[in-house]
Amino acid sequence: MQVSRSLFDEVMVPNYAPSAVIPVKGLGSKVWDQTGREFIDFAGGIAVNCLGHCHPALVSALKDQADKLWHLSNVMTNEPALILAQKLVNATFAEKVYFANSGAEANEAALKLARRWAKNEVGEHKTQIIAFKQGFHGRTFFTVTVGGQPAYSDGFGPKPADIVHAEYNNLASLEALISDNTCAVMLEPLQGEGGIISPTVEFIQGVAALCKKHNALMIFDEVQSGVGRTGELYAYMGLGVVPDILTTAKALGGGFPIGAMLTTTAIAKHLVVGTHGSTYGGNPLACAVGIAAFDTVNTPEVLNGVKHREQLFRDGLNAINAKYDVFSEIRGQGLLIGAALNDKYQGKARDFMLAAADEGLMMLVAGYSVLRMTPSLVIPEADIAEGLKRFEKAVAKMVQA
Repeated sequence: MQVSRSLFDEVMVPNYAPSAVIPVKGLGSKVWDQTGREFIDFAGGIAVNCLGHCHPALVSALKDQADKLWHLSNVMTNEPALILAQKLVNATFAEKVYFANSGAEANEAALKLARRWAKNEVGEHKTQIIAFKQGFHGRTFFTVTVGGQPAYSDGFGPKPADIVHAEYNNLASLEALISDNTCAVMLEPLQGEGGIISPTVEFIQGVAALCKKHNALMIFDEVQSGVGRTGELYAYMGLGVVPDILTTAKALGGGFPIGAMLTTTAIAKHLVVGTHGSTYGGNPLACAVGIAAFDTVNTPEVLNGVKHREQLFRDGLNAINAKYDVFSEIRGQGLLIGAALNDKYQGKARDFMLAAADEGLMMLVAGYSVLRMTPSLVIPEADIAEGLKRFEKAVAKMVQA
């Protein structure tokens, strides 16, 4: 069967506009398309491929589990799910884990749990959820409404109620909205889709204090920032605060679909039998790969390596900027990096991304004016250097255009 980009337009729902490039093979931080052309991967499947492509530990875990057990309903549990849950509990604040298939599903569970906790602990009136403008929490109707980007949630009819949005890094805007009727405040401890915005220490600690004052749960969406992405196992660990609920996905499976919600026993007890569920949540294949990914990332060598690689990216991007003057700042933490375009190039992030692809480099955007890089946490230094060299060629062409 002949497979080409035109087939997408014939058989797929048109909610995506994929590039003409169709990758067919990946290894480490490199990808090859149908013609055999090589790309350096600075995109990492949008912060998913935390160990690159076809990492031997993940391939081995998947093959081993494939010969044992693929699926059970949640009428029964399974060994890989219990082992991964124990590892997550041991490594974080959490005491209880719920497995799902994606970040959106983990966030859906977190929000439902927060509402149920508030109803049971306080009363029917405590339903307000506060999130932040430019935030992103998934594409289910509940999570996309909580996400602070109306363009994604408008146009589908009446939205879930009692959800409001404050401004990120603006504590006063949160203080103006929060009350004893607030059941939860949900935020990314480093905004991803919204432009790679780091929180100030004062802001994040102020959010925690306001939640405590008003008996509201603090939910950290660490779908993009978690599993080593910032150089900490989870970003909260470097911020001096501990959430009540944390969601994780993307890198948790290194490319195999899995998500999880982490919380305490006192909060978790409100999701009693029958209140929530997932057919594939805790799938043995996903959890077996998750164990391998988690164990590989959760080492001082890999986590410290993330911080070292961050500096290589910063130095390289700053050197490019010194030549071409295209960025206003380099943002982010660890290997969640944003290069914000300056006033001369506002709105042209996608053009830069496409120019990079022409030079054999895969990267991302975060909005219209920020280039985003979320490569493998173990990307070889030689691939960073080569990728930056290709990016410089793309920047030079954009500047000359």
